[in-house]
Amino acid sequence: MTAEDPAGRGPGGFGPSWALDAGPGYPPGYPDLIAQLRVLQDTIAGTSPPDEVVEYVTAALADVSARLAPYAVDEQHQLFSHLTSLPGRGQAMTPVFVPERSDAKGIAGRVTFGRFYLGGNGAVHGGALPLLFDDVLGHLANTGGRSRSRTAYLHVDYRSIAPVGAELALSAWFESEEGRKRLLRGTIRYGDVLCAEAEGLFVALRPGQS
Repeated sequence: MTAEDPAGRGPGGFGPSWALDAGPGYPPGYPDLIAQLRVLQDTIAGTSPPDEVVEYVTAALADVSARLAPYAVDEQHQLFSHLTSLPGRGQAMTPVFVPERSDAKGIAGRVTFGRFYLGGNGAVHGGALPLLFDDVLGHLANTGGRSRSRTAYLHVDYRSIAPVGAELALSAWFESEEGRKRLLRGTIRYGDVLCAEAEGLFVALRPGQS
């Protein structure tokens, strides 16, 4: 596999689904709830409302929080970020990465950063790109029957502006594996323009670690 064609297969050449497992059960409407949360994030980020609207939205959000509070659970039982069968694992922290091809060695897909991730002058915030790389590379590091791992380091080089609101292509692949160490690389492109590239080292957990 190479940086230009990390899959080395061509369209349709990938095998298993990106999802690691089906994840826990969830209410049928939960994906729509997370989708609306993403919409809210982008809407708030892209508006300058008057005082009365700010007061109304603040009260509405407080009411939503009050309605959800009685159903608080521990980390093991939460739905947010644990639903591997849903885009973004059912969370709204990272943008939705839509895989198009994947196997145990690499993955390629697309992502669009909404207004919520704006850094300035139409560019994605510099901290949002490592967040996405860590999410995708980290999950790839655990595929193919491999044991769970944790990020040891993540190095990101910024090559060009990643535009907000534009569809970007993300590719990630295994560079090498040695013992517990898994070295992965990834790129984000806007058309033919390389926006950023990353190298991440992930280390498999020892028995008893979590």
